[in-house]
Amino acid sequence: MSSRAQDQGGTPSCARPPEGRPVEPAEPRPDAPASEEAHVAREIALEQDYADRLYARVDELMAQIQTSLDEVQGSQDAATHQNRSERDAFMALYEDRLALLRTVSSSVVFGRLDTDEGERHYIGRIGLFTPEREQLLVDWRAPAAAAYYQATSLERLGVRLRRHLISQGRAVVGLEDDVLDQSMLAQGAGGEEVVLQGEGALLAAVSSQRTGRMGDIVATIQAEQDRIIRSANRGVMVVQGGPGTGKTAVALHRAAYLLYTHRRRLEHSGVLIVAPTRGFLRYIERVLPSLGESGVVMSTPGGLFPGVETTLHDAPEVARLKGAGAIAELLSRAVKQRQLVPERDLELSIDGTPLRITRKILAEARREARSTHKPHNAARAVFVRAALDRLVQQYEAELSRRGTTVIPEDRPGYLDDLRRDPEVRRALNLAWLPYTPESFLRVLFAHPERLRAAAPRSLAGADLDLLVRSKDAPWTIEDVPLLDEVAELLGEDDQVQQADAERSRRRREADLDYAREVIENIDTSGIVRDEDLADRMDRASDGRTLAERAAEDRSWTYGHVVVDEAQELSAMMWRTLMRRCPSKSFTIVGDVAQTSSSAGTTSWERALAPYVEDRLEVEPLSVNYRTPRRIMDVAQAVAESRDLPITEVTSVREGDWLVLLHSADEAGLPDAVADAVAAQQAEAIGRLVVLTPGRLLEDVVRALRARDGLGRIGTGSRGIDDPIAVMTPQDAKGLEFDGVVLVEPAEILADSEGGAGDLYVAMTRATQRLDVVHARELPAGLTGAAVDSSPRT
Repeated sequence: MSSRAQDQGGTPSCARPPEGRPVEPAEPRPDAPASEEAHVAREIALEQDYADRLYARVDELMAQIQTSLDEVQGSQDAATHQNRSERDAFMALYEDRLALLRTVSSSVVFGRLDTDEGERHYIGRIGLFTPEREQLLVDWRAPAAAAYYQATSLERLGVRLRRHLISQGRAVVGLEDDVLDQSMLAQGAGGEEVVLQGEGALLAAVSSQRTGRMGDIVATIQAEQDRIIRSANRGVMVVQGGPGTGKTAVALHRAAYLLYTHRRRLEHSGVLIVAPTRGFLRYIERVLPSLGESGVVMSTPGGLFPGVETTLHDAPEVARLKGAGAIAELLSRAVKQRQLVPERDLELSIDGTPLRITRKILAEARREARSTHKPHNAARAVFVRAALDRLVQQYEAELSRRGTTVIPEDRPGYLDDLRRDPEVRRALNLAWLPYTPESFLRVLFAHPERLRAAAPRSLAGADLDLLVRSKDAPWTIEDVPLLDEVAELLGEDDQVQQADAERSRRRREADLDYAREVIENIDTSGIVRDEDLADRMDRASDGRTLAERAAEDRSWTYGHVVVDEAQELSAMMWRTLMRRCPSKSFTIVGDVAQTSSSAGTTSWERALAPYVEDRLEVEPLSVNYRTPRRIMDVAQAVAESRDLPITEVTSVREGDWLVLLHSADEAGLPDAVADAVAAQQAEAIGRLVVLTPGRLLEDVVRALRARDGLGRIGTGSRGIDDPIAVMTPQDAKGLEFDGVVLVEPAEILADSEGGAGDLYVAMTRATQRLDVVHARELPAGLTGAAVDSSPRT
């Protein structure tokens, strides 16, 4: 049962007033009984007192760390490189902690638990303790906080009362009580009256207007979501859910939970988050820092290969071909075909001594190199050494035949002569040339004869023609996993890698030893650990953050990977991501009904089982927190008419608006869109988006910008920062808006093979209102939508 008492007063500043008291609440409701008003005011005042204590501790910690930071900055002259490294490491640690505390300094606490044992725990975004180590605040990720999300009236988990604190800045302005122990209703908590009213903290959160950034929903995570967030699964967890079920929020909070729970395992390798667009990354980028985590690398699929950052897509038929697993076999065969044996022997002379590089010598050297099963560039060293070993024997035999005395001690010199000879080097290079992934793929796609020679039987000639392009063609998102595949096939010189690994190991041991000595002499606060300082010293000497180092290192492996909108990924992209996390620790969120890519996923088992076998777990989400039922019913009707494999969801809100239909002729379509946008603005719906086929995007933008009073108009997924955005349904994946104006749904449906998924996505982005503007005939499922334009009363 839920009880709610929320003050609806003005928004206070994030900074507390000097006297430490909250702003005055708004006038109570006229129909509220006096006893209820008094109880609410008394409870809010009590919670404010405790909140003040928590914020005082936050301020105290910030002041303490700032003092330590000032001392480090002022006490070291950084005369040596070691001094500078030490100083920079301490500064980075203190700055990180200050940044964390500042992030939560106006929103540190959001809940309270009262237990059957008479204990009271406050729940917040971080853990807080007194200097004497008395716990003031429980971190939401800690096991002690699990009941805050998981307890229900049927399974109380020892919880009598769960209280949500509704805050504006540091001021507690409202309360939301879930009374789980029914006996409290008769007598009240501690003998006090329990006041019942309101609709719940969750509905308050999902009904609020969008801000252009995903909100920190940690205070309103529900039991279904929390079970997934805290799952002990160490393999691949797929969160399958329809629109608005909180899949992205679950994935991000799971990342934060894992970083907290398995910090030592994850903090050196980091967590990779892959999302469909840069705009979407900006949409979610503030969530994890607000939860206390910053050791996260964020990327789009187009940025997963170092040195490449692309937003371009291939045509659907090309994307399907590049995304299929058969292309991996083609690339493997193409690399092997660059390990050549010439058609004839090569005659040459070394200082007047004749030498023949025979086909047999090169064939035997190639066989020896291939038997190592090393990648092309790494095996090349074996090939060269094997060829030179055979050539030097021939060379020595020819010298002996000519009367030169040959002794074993001379062999290194002979080998060096052969290695330096231009003709020998040229012959060996032609037989086994080193490549970069970029150069190899550019050459391969520019030569149809190489593609045909390498193609497996499963690829027809007509398909191969689709791959042919010029060497200077720009990279596409579909090229990224191919570049990664070629990089695996080519590899690097493993001797260099082994030497680098050994140097890194020795440097780490030395940094740890030194860090322990430094902490004993400088830091007595207990804030800094030797491992943390060693990490910072390494990063300071390296000059790059974890994210920068990971982005520049294709072979970087992460402790955990989160993939959002995962249904869009091809089989080849999954191969790339699986290499990024050898432990196969993944949180994957998506909805196969929303797949629009021609190479995308239609079955999680089919896409992932080859990599993880029985370590795959699919968790459904069934509650739609975003989309009102009045909109969702129409969207599901359209999806069912196209046989999409939708996940049944239940919307928690009825919604105030029916789906509104507006017809126009083709020429007047952009102006009709502007009319619909203006109507939503007049109703103060909130943040708006126009979702349109790409063909109409520029015309719609022009019409909106020509209309007075609409404000700033943004385009593409980056437009989420503007009051009105215009984008395609593909750009809108994963995003949400208060109001949506959908343009020409029949054209979206017909635009691509994934048009049905795109239309389903477009229809489910709204949290409040959906208008449909069309000139063509409406798709099945939409024709029955209501057309009145008055809000529900």
